[in-house]
Amino acid sequence: MNLVLLSKEDITGSGKRAVIRGRRHKHILEVLKLSAGDGLSVGVIGGRIGTGRVLAIDDRSLEMEVSFTEDPPHLVPGTLILAMPRPIVFNRLLGHVTALGIKKIIIFHSNRVEKSYWKSPVLKEENIRSQLILGLEQAKDTVIPEVSFRMKFKPFAEDELPLIVKETSAFVAHPEGTQILPCGVKGAFTLVVGPEGGFLPGETEAFKRSGCRCVSLGERILRVETAVVAALSRLASF
Repeated sequence: MNLVLLSKEDITGSGKRAVIRGRRHKHILEVLKLSAGDGLSVGVIGGRIGTGRVLAIDDRSLEMEVSFTEDPPHLVPGTLILAMPRPIVFNRLLGHVTALGIKKIIIFHSNRVEKSYWKSPVLKEENIRSQLILGLEQAKDTVIPEVSFRMKFKPFAEDELPLIVKETSAFVAHPEGTQILPCGVKGAFTLVVGPEGGFLPGETEAFKRSGCRCVSLGERILRVETAVVAALSRLASF
């Protein structure tokens, strides 16, 4: 935990003190091992970041003095469009993608996505939010990404996607792409990544018609979670 992320409910009416309990308190007490007088980095969900100083800590709660003086990191102007991966992979990717600064994530269904994936408990709102929070804490960010779902491929690819990719550099990652995904794209970008096993030819063509360029990451075939992080890193030049 590189940043203690606070909600407005954690902060007292004066705005200068905060009280936390639960997971964050336990981490500070047992892992960071902080005590009264120690400092730490803090931020407000959707707001600024700054510093905190522990005033009191016991087995039940932590009280700190807080000051918010800086804006969060600049967001990455990219949209990730991802075919629903295996639930365990989806869970991990939420935190990774959030830490990289992506603020818009669209998860969609394609032919090679198992329908059972959509019934997984990892898709519950509370789990998604908790994974996004972990990513923000890792990267010292405060702005929670927007995560949305599209269950029907054809209307999404044909009707909605052209509007999403408009005025962006748009790419669909595919091992048979004739171009290599570029590095350091200027301005907004859209990245489409398929499921394990890849897209069917008709799906790839639908993305091309919507304005996406078919690109690859080279000769190696990567797992979805590796491909997503590698591709986003290339596009944004972290």
